[in-house]
Amino acid sequence: MPRFAANLSMMFNEVPFLDRFARARAAGFEAVEFLFPYDFPAAEIATRLRDSGLSQVLFNAPPGDWAAGERGQAALPGRQAEFREGVKRALDYAAALACPRLHLMAGLTPAGVPRDTLLSVYAANLAWAAEECSKAGVLPVIEPINHRDIPGFFLNTTDEAAAIIQAVGGPARLGLQFDLYHCQITEGDLVKTAERQMPLIAHMQVADNPGRHEPGTGEVNWPFVFQAIDALGFGGWIGCEYRPAGETEAGLGWFAPYKS
Repeated sequence: MPRFAANLSMMFNEVPFLDRFARARAAGFEAVEFLFPYDFPAAEIATRLRDSGLSQVLFNAPPGDWAAGERGQAALPGRQAEFREGVKRALDYAAALACPRLHLMAGLTPAGVPRDTLLSVYAANLAWAAEECSKAGVLPVIEPINHRDIPGFFLNTTDEAAAIIQAVGGPARLGLQFDLYHCQITEGDLVKTAERQMPLIAHMQVADNPGRHEPGTGEVNWPFVFQAIDALGFGGWIGCEYRPAGETEAGLGWFAPYKS
């Protein structure tokens, strides 16, 4: 049966961030993910996880200046030193939170830079990160993001991600973060795409389309999709990276059949 992790950056926003852990556990979740932990001491987050009996399964490495619109650095020439420092900081948090997955955001495509140049920087940065993460027992992952939510994002399709993963050494060194919401917008054909990429998928995320709300609010037949994912043998976590259409708990009817 699919295992779902609450995304605390998007869900349970009715309460402050550190209070969302207990709220997620009370709603029946056994694991959480979020975008970034860096505004809070790692020890404080670890305490909230422990007190709530939750596992941390994913977060993102520092993305650069998020408030200024930056969305990662992994493919950006001239930002290699900053990228490496960010990965090291993220791994410190991963150790404190016992988190096994780290998302490395590619960044926005700079104007006038050849794609081959960006691919070269991306591959070199990811190869370095894979080595560092391996030493820490963490698997780095990359995520294709749709062109509508983040215009100009460097990595858009699962096939692009698959080529990068193979170039860096395969899924033992670098995994695919397969977000079904982004895939639905960019590629569609969710079940067949999941089937094609399953050997590379280390983490999944879900939201309905349009609106990026909870499953059941949009166009996707989620019971069919989740059954297919289960049949494919995916044993990882599926992060609920959606914006609740209303109060978070009120929109959790879709989740009831999957509680342990």
